[in-house]
Amino acid sequence: MKKSFSLLLGTCLSALLVNHASAAAPQPDQTQQKNAATSAAKPASTQVAKTRKKADAAPVAADKAESIVVLGAGAARETQNVSHKALQEYTPGTSPFKALSKLPGVMFTSSDPLGSYEWSQQIIIRGFDQSRLGFTMDGVPLGNLAYGNDNGLSIGRALQTENNGRATLSQGAGSVDVAAANNLGGALQFTSIDPTDKFGVDVAGTIGSASTWRTFMRVNSGTLPGGGKFYVSYDYQDANKWKGDGIQRQHQANAKYVQPLGDNVKLTLFGDWSQRRENDYQDLSLQTVHKYGYNVDNITGNYALAKQIASAYQNGTAFPAGIPDQDFVYYNAAGLRQDAMGYGKLDFRINNRLKGYIMGYGHTNSGEGAWVTPYVPTPAELGGSPLSTRTTEYDIHRAGFIGSLTYKIANHTIEGGFWFENNNFEQARRYYGLNTDGSPSSIHWYTNNSFYTQWQSTFNTKTYQVHLQDTWQITPALKLNYGFRSLIVDNSARALSGNYLGTPMANPYPSGSIQAANGFLPQVGANYRLNHHNEIFADFARNMAAYDNSQTGATSPFATTIAGYEAIKNKIRPEMAYTEEVGYRYHSNTIQASLTGYYVEFENRLLSITQGAGIQGNPSVLANVGGVTARGIDAAFNYRFARNWSLYASYAFNDSTYNDNVTSGSTVYALKGKKVVAMPRNLANVQVGYDDGAIWGNANMQFQDRRTYTYLNDAWVPANYIFNLNLGYRFQSQNWFLRGLDAQINVSNLFNKHYIATVGSNGAVFSDPTGSFATLQAGSPRMVFFTLRKHFD
Repeated sequence: MKKSFSLLLGTCLSALLVNHASAAAPQPDQTQQKNAATSAAKPASTQVAKTRKKADAAPVAADKAESIVVLGAGAARETQNVSHKALQEYTPGTSPFKALSKLPGVMFTSSDPLGSYEWSQQIIIRGFDQSRLGFTMDGVPLGNLAYGNDNGLSIGRALQTENNGRATLSQGAGSVDVAAANNLGGALQFTSIDPTDKFGVDVAGTIGSASTWRTFMRVNSGTLPGGGKFYVSYDYQDANKWKGDGIQRQHQANAKYVQPLGDNVKLTLFGDWSQRRENDYQDLSLQTVHKYGYNVDNITGNYALAKQIASAYQNGTAFPAGIPDQDFVYYNAAGLRQDAMGYGKLDFRINNRLKGYIMGYGHTNSGEGAWVTPYVPTPAELGGSPLSTRTTEYDIHRAGFIGSLTYKIANHTIEGGFWFENNNFEQARRYYGLNTDGSPSSIHWYTNNSFYTQWQSTFNTKTYQVHLQDTWQITPALKLNYGFRSLIVDNSARALSGNYLGTPMANPYPSGSIQAANGFLPQVGANYRLNHHNEIFADFARNMAAYDNSQTGATSPFATTIAGYEAIKNKIRPEMAYTEEVGYRYHSNTIQASLTGYYVEFENRLLSITQGAGIQGNPSVLANVGGVTARGIDAAFNYRFARNWSLYASYAFNDSTYNDNVTSGSTVYALKGKKVVAMPRNLANVQVGYDDGAIWGNANMQFQDRRTYTYLNDAWVPANYIFNLNLGYRFQSQNWFLRGLDAQINVSNLFNKHYIATVGSNGAVFSDPTGSFATLQAGSPRMVFFTLRKHFD
């Protein structure tokens, strides 16, 4: 087992940000929802963990207003809930991750102001990046949230922001019932709001910087004669990039139907469709930023220059003035995604002791990552441009079932369940021809006319999970939660032949199968209420992550040569995490606080490295390269210091270090004791809020400490602190036009700071002493958005 950790406790802090809407009525489109939240890119770091559990406890404060952030009072691990209302205070279309980034231990960043640009999205919790965190929506697994996702989709494509219900974050390993095969470092569980009991129509429009334009409409049926109710909603969002030439565009629709079937059974149906097209921002290096600034971007509007750069590279001639090399700027790149997802769920109650649910879900995705490359020219007979468009093409077809039974007897609540998913994934790398004249479309779907298929493969993943847990109320003050899950993930790959101009070519990648399995992944936690205001908790969890199953995944055994796969298939082991934490919470009518200390051992870290001496031409293959140890403190504090006013602050300290040196080829890299890439050592948030029911607003400051993108820690991105401002007014007149009307203004990066947002967009490297590795994304400048909403009933 793992080393125990010395008690990292002290006092105070962690939190609850409360909206003090006094006597004001809530907005019609923000009606209270039933809290059905149960029990939450890129290769970057090696990471850390912490735990989560259902907040099955007492209310936090005697405040009738809707809480914006709620601590998991009574929970046996660190847990926070962010309300529907908190999410609505951001610009419509904003990723819910941006609201969650106020919580202690959570780092979220993106190069666009809404946090929705998927190439640059980066969420890290206690040192674990999104590939090692669990994400669900209404219990449906969203996969690992990597950019080229092989097993899911982002929350922004699964659910419209206006339909986001409560989001639950556990900064640890996540509960045993979470449907995720990679939640080493925590779980984020999103929920959708339910239809309202009354008929209503909600419309909204947003305009803002970078020609942003967003429209939204939702129709609620109200309760129908048979007792059912539903809503359907649609939005269209269009914006230019804040620098360079390109767009960020999305169509999306949601529908939800809830139907009682007698007194003890409820049917819920949900459907989502989205189509997203987004042009990329240029990845930057520290060298580029220092010499040319933050506004360097793709040259989409200058096809002639792009051709000159490609010709110079291919012919070995001088690059155009101001262009140091072929990777300094590209013509364009884009991410294209289309998804359809849905589920059907039956909740049932057999008697006062026994209840449960069963759910079936499905998801299909078509996607492309398109890049105009100077490395492969278009054949003369197909246009002859020195450039071609390279695509990485994705298709996901997955279906699954989830079920649970809960039985109450004496002082015990016993719950058990299962999760099964079958996922068929296809991936290919293709090249499409470009003409010498005329600029190619920047967001065009390329299909059926490629001249070169470099590789293509099909993958199948079968996931089996069962779990059992018990919550034992030993005394009125002491509660114990304990349980385990068993997880088996079977991965298989089949390499298909490629071709060049119709001539078949061998696929260099392997076919085969591999399994990640562990029959006993336990969790145990306790909560002790000292008195009405004070409680302490402690927990331990052990978790495993399955391998990626793709040609490009950071932990995929199939992202190597055939010989490389044969060398590792019986040697590598899945990543494991052992998490311990102890915490304290305080609740009163005016102050809410908590402090959590944690210790994590991350084992069997997977990294792609060269095997043997480099001169032998051996492939880079996946290998277990040691572990990571993380220690840290999460703290937050909320204080209602005057009527309608609140002060919220959170702070997180994380010390994550690599435990072992790494040998790649014939080189030994001295990683032992080095800091984990991309994770700041210190994170802090301070927010002052006001809400009297009509006028509301908040000013927020977020601080991120410096971050490194090299395993040897020889290149760092400076710390940054960014201010944001949100203001709104809810009209409370009974006039038919003003009733149900509200307006808000959102200002991101209020003081227009230059800073690096994403660290590791192209992954991490061992060393970059000259700062030439392009893996950074610049943060957006000050941007302003105005939204007007209206509810009709």
